[in-house]
Amino acid sequence: MGFASGLPLLLTLTVLQAWLTQSDISLVTVGMIGLVGLPYNFKFLWAPLLDRFYFVTLGRRKSWLLISQILLSLSIVFMGMQEPLESLNLIVVSAIIITFFSATQDIVVDAYRRESLKDQEQGIGAMMYTYGYRLGMLLASGGGLILADLYSFSMVYYFMASVMLLTVIVSFIIPEPEDYGSPTSLKDAFVMPVSDFVERYQGVYPALLVLFFIVIYKLGDNFASHMSIPFYLDRGYSNAEIGAVVKVFGLAPLLFGIFIGGIINLRYGLFYSLVLAGVLQGLSTFGFILIDLFDKNLSILATVISFENLSGGMGTSCLLAFMALITNKQFTATQFALLSALAALPRVILTAPTGWLVELMDWTPFFMMSGLIAIPGILLIFYKRDWINER
Repeated sequence: MGFASGLPLLLTLTVLQAWLTQSDISLVTVGMIGLVGLPYNFKFLWAPLLDRFYFVTLGRRKSWLLISQILLSLSIVFMGMQEPLESLNLIVVSAIIITFFSATQDIVVDAYRRESLKDQEQGIGAMMYTYGYRLGMLLASGGGLILADLYSFSMVYYFMASVMLLTVIVSFIIPEPEDYGSPTSLKDAFVMPVSDFVERYQGVYPALLVLFFIVIYKLGDNFASHMSIPFYLDRGYSNAEIGAVVKVFGLAPLLFGIFIGGIINLRYGLFYSLVLAGVLQGLSTFGFILIDLFDKNLSILATVISFENLSGGMGTSCLLAFMALITNKQFTATQFALLSALAALPRVILTAPTGWLVELMDWTPFFMMSGLIAIPGILLIFYKRDWINER
């Protein structure tokens, strides 16, 4: 399920950015294209419908999983049929359609994982989900960029659509998780998940503080990652080099980072794992400055990317475990959709002006600023240390 969720994400980010950049689309447009991911941020708006309605014969989670995956595959094919210079508007529309069905799939997958695993298994579940998620991203971005050099970007999208269809087989096989009770009305489906969250955290302010932490925890890391592909291309690296070094070579440290994040979480608790991952994420962002300071060098590129993937894997695993534990299984789809939408906010909306910032500041000041953004999230962890330890 993690693989199925990770595959379509970078088809509207990394791969699309490379496609547009090589089609002579401006950096400002490339940066703003991240806004097509808005459905990831607003998926909580229709998540209550997935809690309330479903096909009884298939089950509450399997119904929507199958629907979203089939329609997602078709929308990826539609994207591959377009050409940037001739139909940029249609590319934007198709990208929005992809992110909508991808976000719907994510709602169901998050709910399924939360409802299928015990509380003490959520850390391991998040770790394994992140493994699959990153593998899906690797195939889409690293594999996609390599295939684009050999064939075309259109063929990349056709191939990814066929892989996406294979996940439907898994969705037919999996068992439906235990039903913890569905809302009996549309009003309950939309209102009760929010009121439950506020009540459990004893007021609006503590609840908002937890949501704010989720937003800023990976903000600096997402700032840097959003413009990484145009940055590598600007520094003279080819699609194949980016795919091989950035995506393929960086797989081992990424998987190791996910593993370390899960182990530290189990052994030392959520507070220490979140602090360590937050610090490393900030430091890894400064590594991009080395790539900008030196001439084209694959060794430097590999070293920086390895560190960035290690810290990013740790942060993602820890943040997922944190979000899973603060949801109520009765309203899993809606609450997890809200939390994960907030976690995606930096990647989608807040990173939109990054292209403009690069043109204004240049690469080195931009990455320096991105690294410093990690500090507020780390300070907030210390400020709410007792609360996090309780959880």
